Amino acid sequence: MPSYTWFPANVDETRAAAVELAALLPRRAVVQLTGNLGAGKTTLVAALVEALGVAPSAEVSSPTFSLIHEYGEPTRIYHIDLYRLEEPRELFTLGLEEIFDANALVLIEWGEKFARFLPPNRIILTIEHGDGDHRRITATGDLLSTRTSPESDPRISPAPSSSAPSS
Repeated sequence: MPSYTWFPANVDETRAAAVELAALLPRRAVVQLTGNLGAGKTTLVAALVEALGVAPSAEVSSPTFSLIHEYGEPTRIYHIDLYRLEEPRELFTLGLEEIFDANALVLIEWGEKFARFLPPNRIILTIEHGDGDHRRITATGDLLSTRTSPESDPRISPAPSSSAPSS
């Protein structure tokens, strides 16, 4: 199973990692984002949305209270936050089956809370705190591309790369 890891030390390096990660993501997939509160999940989503050319990162915010944000016209990215949900019955009211069938990238924060209800063939993005602003971002999943260069993907905006992935 492909796995890639980045070690960004600041927000700019997180954006650069997002450009590289965007080149590895398929156009249609479910991505579970896992990390402690404040790890940088929404920051990474914002950088991914921008790297994929769907919307500026400044337009991306946490869907903690609305639960789902949609980006693109037609929708190319769904950003879902399950943090506030407690029961599976709450999850079922969101219409995730339809979203999972959409031709879009579905990014789910706190998906580990309801992992058994998510598609089994999903990408797992784990963000871990390091010292200060340092993070460790790991992407794992069979749906990840084996491309190693964002320049090979026309969907990706060029950005400086200071934290190359290791595989």
